[in-house]
Amino acid sequence: MNFSRKLFIGLLMIACFSVTAHCQDKSLKAYVIGFYNLENLFDTINDPNKNDEQFLPDGDYSWGTLKYTNKLKKMSYAISQMPKNLAVLGVSEVENIDVLQDLVKEESIINRNLKPILVEGPDKRGIDVGLLYNPTFFTPTNVTSTRIISEIPDFYTRDQLCVSGLLDNEEIHIIVLHWPSRGGGLKRSNPRRADAAKTTKHICDSLFKINPQAKIVIMGDLNDDPVDASVTKYLGAKGQKESVAPQELFNTTYSLYKKGIGSLAYQDLWNLFDQIIISHDLLGKDYNTLKYWKTEIFNKDFLKQHEGKYKGYPLRTHSGGVWTNGYSDHFPSLMWVVKYNEAQESK
Repeated sequence: MNFSRKLFIGLLMIACFSVTAHCQDKSLKAYVIGFYNLENLFDTINDPNKNDEQFLPDGDYSWGTLKYTNKLKKMSYAISQMPKNLAVLGVSEVENIDVLQDLVKEESIINRNLKPILVEGPDKRGIDVGLLYNPTFFTPTNVTSTRIISEIPDFYTRDQLCVSGLLDNEEIHIIVLHWPSRGGGLKRSNPRRADAAKTTKHICDSLFKINPQAKIVIMGDLNDDPVDASVTKYLGAKGQKESVAPQELFNTTYSLYKKGIGSLAYQDLWNLFDQIIISHDLLGKDYNTLKYWKTEIFNKDFLKQHEGKYKGYPLRTHSGGVWTNGYSDHFPSLMWVVKYNEAQESK
């Protein structure tokens, strides 16, 4: 038997063993935690305290009942195609709690019994971050909203939402973010995202002070990539598991970015702004407690543009001011955590 044949048989045996091991993992139960930028989910009602003029029936986008209801149907359909064990979904670019309440009542997801959480902030565009959770899997115990700490004058952006709760009877902290945009260019906007990152780091440090083994999930549209300074330097998220020490952070989307996978596209370049970052104690293989398994970009075919110069891009709601009746200009990010079933734990 020559070397090539021996090598082939050896690799085949390894592959068979891997499949067998995977099948034996039926003793593990999984939960999905995700994030989705809903791209301007506004209602049609004028709010004098918000800059929502573009999204009114007589506004720039002629945002009336038809477009609003279609937007809800598109967003709810996208969510309906996510795994049934979706426990928590962070969202951004939503106007208020009312639009989230309308969203979870949509026919395609009403049976999931999703519940919304949102705390309004001072953002000039009038958009906020929020959370949808399935009470079958996740029970919230505390909700806080933190304003970004900054010395930049007249700096009004989204607050940072932290929802603590129980997932499979384990405490977990979910931080939902939408860091400041790149408007005005990188040089001008970088300090704003640095301040946002420092604020997120402060939230994490506060949680670690209470519990050094805190399980934290940071998710959001960071308007930066996993390799940018806001993420690596100011937040301190690392891309390699083995380099993450206790009370440090691992960026689960780093390896995807390095493979060229993105969550949004602009001028033929892909970015991965929609990131999921976790604390050290979600790493490892002690599946008696919740542990990280994998992360993926939910870039299903129905979410994509299928023709024209933007073929393959996310199919957005508006393009060049024209209503395209799409979904969002971002793909969602989804992360799986796993844990032994109770039957396994009792053995």
